[in-house]
Amino acid sequence: MVGDYHPLDPLRGNKLAKEPTLPKDIAALSFEDALKELEGIVQQLERGQVKLDEAISAYERGALLKRHCEQRLAEARMKVEKIVFSADGTVATQPAELG
Repeated sequence: MVGDYHPLDPLRGNKLAKEPTLPKDIAALSFEDALKELEGIVQQLERGQVKLDEAISAYERGALLKRHCEQRLAEARMKVEKIVFSADGTVATQPAELG
C-alpha cells in the first residue's frame, strides 16, 4: 500500500517480509542494557552532530535494539499471564498468581 511506505523502513506494511534475525551482540543484551544503548543512540541523533552515514548506521542499530526490547517485554508478559478457558469455550489471559 502506498500509505504504508516509509523511506527509512521499506519493509513496513509488507506482511510477507520476514524480520531478519537479531545480531548476536544485540540478542545477548539484557533488556536494561539494550534500552540504555537505545537511549544513547536517540540522544546522539537528536543532537544532530553525526555524519549522515553514521546517523543511518545508528538508526539501523536503534531499530534492532527497539525490536529486541519489544521481544523481551513480550516474553516477560507471557511469563506473568496465564491462559484461561471459560465454560463457554472462549479463551482469555489473566494475570498469573505469583507467590
